[in-house]
Amino acid sequence: MSEELLRLSKRMSELGLCSRREADEWIAKGWVRVDGKVVSELGTKVTPSQKVTVERQAAAEQARRVTILINKPVGYVSGQAEDGYQPAVVLIKPENRWEEDRSPERFDRNHLRSLVPAGRLDIDSVGLLVLTQDGRVAKQLIGENTNVDKEYLVRVEYTKPGRLPDSELQKLNHGLWMDGKPLLPAKVRWQNDDQLSFTLREGKKRQIRRMCEMVGLRVVGLKRVRIGRVKLGNLPEGQWRYLSPDERF
Repeated sequence: MSEELLRLSKRMSELGLCSRREADEWIAKGWVRVDGKVVSELGTKVTPSQKVTVERQAAAEQARRVTILINKPVGYVSGQAEDGYQPAVVLIKPENRWEEDRSPERFDRNHLRSLVPAGRLDIDSVGLLVLTQDGRVAKQLIGENTNVDKEYLVRVEYTKPGRLPDSELQKLNHGLWMDGKPLLPAKVRWQNDDQLSFTLREGKKRQIRRMCEMVGLRVVGLKRVRIGRVKLGNLPEGQWRYLSPDERF
């Protein structure tokens, strides 16, 4: 039985070498070898058993790519500007860098090139937003098979008499459907009388707000405080810092 043929860029992504977009860039530059031979034609297909390697230039370029953490305020969108609202990337300038940032990285205007959000945060939500030039980070956080969880603190009001029944809290943990599909199990618990902690491994559009509506809760405030092992910590709202070399999601 013959082996399945895969696009080289897809295979490189599967191997964790880079993102598909980066793979296409490296292939075009002649930085990719298959079984020792340079391949520079986009769309080339390979089998899983073939050996894929990249030149040193690719690794060096990748090492220069940065990942930035920002405490996004209300009123900014995660990605491209829309409906008159500015993207969070406009806040990334020297005067907004957190003075306690312990990364040795020096700010460079080139760090703003190809900087994309690895996951979204709604315009009316605040907290930890990751912007990265590194396709490996983007794939880890928002790829199809991501297993990185994200934690949110959510202030809520119950729109019915009394207090949210325990049975409805259990539904938030597991049992709700959205867009015709069951949601993955979540961890939802009370932090205090009006604040819930949500830990999710998926991120459908406005998911937490929609989940809350299903059980009679109205979201008053939503803040993302952790992505994987990286915490928002004391990073002030509207300020940013670099992901340190020793930090991993």
